[in-house]
Amino acid sequence: MQTPLSSNDAITVRDLQKIYRIREGGSWRGKTRDILALNGISFSIPKGQIAGFIGPNGAGKSTAIKILSGILRPSSGEVRVNGLIPWANRVEHVARIGVVFGQRTQLWWDLSVGEGLALLRDIYGVDSGRFARNRARLADALDLGGIMDQSVRQLSLGQRMRAEIAASLIHDPDILILDEPTIGLDAPSKLAVRAFVHELCRDRGTTVLLTTHDMHDIEALAERVIVIGHGRILADSPFEDLRTTTLSERILELDFNGTPPELTLPTGATETTRTPHSLTITFDPHQIPAPALVAHVGQLPGLDDVRVSRPSIDEIITRFYADHAA
Repeated sequence: MQTPLSSNDAITVRDLQKIYRIREGGSWRGKTRDILALNGISFSIPKGQIAGFIGPNGAGKSTAIKILSGILRPSSGEVRVNGLIPWANRVEHVARIGVVFGQRTQLWWDLSVGEGLALLRDIYGVDSGRFARNRARLADALDLGGIMDQSVRQLSLGQRMRAEIAASLIHDPDILILDEPTIGLDAPSKLAVRAFVHELCRDRGTTVLLTTHDMHDIEALAERVIVIGHGRILADSPFEDLRTTTLSERILELDFNGTPPELTLPTGATETTRTPHSLTITFDPHQIPAPALVAHVGQLPGLDDVRVSRPSIDEIITRFYADHAA
């Protein structure tokens, strides 16, 4: 049963399909075959939400993003972004969205950042007063003051990505699509970008669709994760739900001031790593709760430190992909 369109949704996708027809053999006379990139995917994103959109290479992410951006036309299905059909209402559509492609630039290499923003002002028809306010706000939030007069080709990757985000927001879009926004950035630059996106959503109610291979971006930003694979939606839930259903095990790390002793573990716990001064135990908290396991090993001779943790987001997503491999 189809869910009715909601005025609270910034993005609505229904039964979206995209088929690429390719010609084999490198000749226009060669045989053709169809590649199903998107196989009837459906989802919606409410206004003001940060949603992660993830999947392995070849899953269909880029195709979906290009359709949402108005770059591609689907083979079938329904898409509404801010109530508009992206490929049919392109001029109005692009005026209301911002897009950052981590490996492509929308600024001009030989222009300064300030000149590039001014050119985008003219392209989007932003009046001078609003442009001045937005430029000042973005320069302050993204620490662009020192690079406004530098050409884009002279910028470091971190500086360029901050400038790209400013360029995508100079016209006050309602929706921001981020495709690999922190690719290649150092740790301080990643933290700065994440903090800015959080503030943007909190203070201005901007809807954000984030696609990335950096799972720490997803963990830090996304209220919800949509997982795509083989052109289909494999999961759509808060990340904690994905963690619970995919890899609920916990990790107990034990440090010793000498050689770790041999030990017998209760059902649900397994020794996974042993070094000259440490042990790592993986356990299922549904079979053996963490406090009970810690109490079980707490009296071991030479025990120096105990840490309980969860698997990393990378481990969880890797396991999820493996479980859904074709």
